[in-house]
Amino acid sequence: MPLTDTFCKTVKPTDRVAKYSDGGGLFLHVAPSGSKLWRMAYRMHGVQRLLSIGPYPATSLAAARKAREHAKELLAAGEDPSQAKKAAKAQAATAASNTFEIVAREWLAHKKPGWSPTHYEREERNVEKDLIPALGKRVIGTIQPMELLAVTKKVEARGAASVAQRMIFTARGVWLRAVLHGKAPYDITSGLSKGLAPRIKTNYPAITDPAQLGQLLRAIDNYTGGPVVRTAMLLAPILFQRPGNLRTMRWADIDLAGALWTIPAEDLKGTLQQKATGQPHLVPLPTQAVALLKAMLPLTGDTPWVFPGFRDRKRPMSEVAVTAALQALGYKGIQSWHGFRATGRTLIRERLKIDPDVLETQLAHKGHVKHGGAYDRARFLEERLAMTQAWADLLDTYRAGAEVIPFTKAA
Repeated sequence: MPLTDTFCKTVKPTDRVAKYSDGGGLFLHVAPSGSKLWRMAYRMHGVQRLLSIGPYPATSLAAARKAREHAKELLAAGEDPSQAKKAAKAQAATAASNTFEIVAREWLAHKKPGWSPTHYEREERNVEKDLIPALGKRVIGTIQPMELLAVTKKVEARGAASVAQRMIFTARGVWLRAVLHGKAPYDITSGLSKGLAPRIKTNYPAITDPAQLGQLLRAIDNYTGGPVVRTAMLLAPILFQRPGNLRTMRWADIDLAGALWTIPAEDLKGTLQQKATGQPHLVPLPTQAVALLKAMLPLTGDTPWVFPGFRDRKRPMSEVAVTAALQALGYKGIQSWHGFRATGRTLIRERLKIDPDVLETQLAHKGHVKHGGAYDRARFLEERLAMTQAWADLLDTYRAGAEVIPFTKAA
């Protein structure tokens, strides 16, 4: 007689193993300990075998019967249900190790030693913020191109078009690793960027009009958000170095007596190999910059950083600190932190007539210097000191609203 749910639930264990048949080889195995297990007896090639289906009540009577019917279908096709179950379990385990999340993290770990920290952080952010939440649990080999495109389209829709394009580049690295290790049949990212809006490259907002620059400098003078951010804003146009270098400026790298800031090669933009073997970037400090730094020394000299973080002084200032300050002053879309490089590059060339090689060296644009290399960085140091002093003086005249007399001395 077939079993019932009530019987399966209420049957009590005895001092011996008990077996209660449901028919077709299926029976409920009740151990003296009280544990209950569904099993199925069958014959394969004349040999009596047992298929373990699952524990009761986690596996219900209905589920056990369904498993019995599936086992009968396999037997009719000449397959061993126990072997089929083992194969399915192994396949599930393999699939669990081939999810997008696992492959993506393997890719990041593999690439990390050869990437700069900034590059790694950007790739990791793309993976962790958008790709894993959407696709992390999926077996990477089953994800279709349109599914990945849908994820990037959501990023594009929130106004981050450049991030969406970058995500496809990130995903390409993950899929190439998956293909290489046999976890995906092909790279689904090929041509996918065409499904996004064309990327329109724009320059960082930068003021290049002397009168407008003078207004900005006066606004910075009156900034009341704190001396750390205010000083960083004052130094940004004078030195026009990359924001990442300025906000992580270390006291150990500054020679106030010699008026020189040495940026280590590992802090410069470039590949990990260039960072490891490159030369430091020397930045001459005009008198105005030295005065600003001397004023900061009593405030932050007890930390490694000239511009420590507001909440954690053991870390450098946030990358958004100056950007937020400029926006608070009303210069959103008019002047960016990075834009001070374009401001300096444009006005110094136009007003002071400085040799482009000297300017490009000051910007640490190694590829733009006609006679590049460590020799030029040293040879241009004297010229760059004269240039930065003339530029700082010129900024003072802009701040005062005075007429500017171009600096015509050849560099």
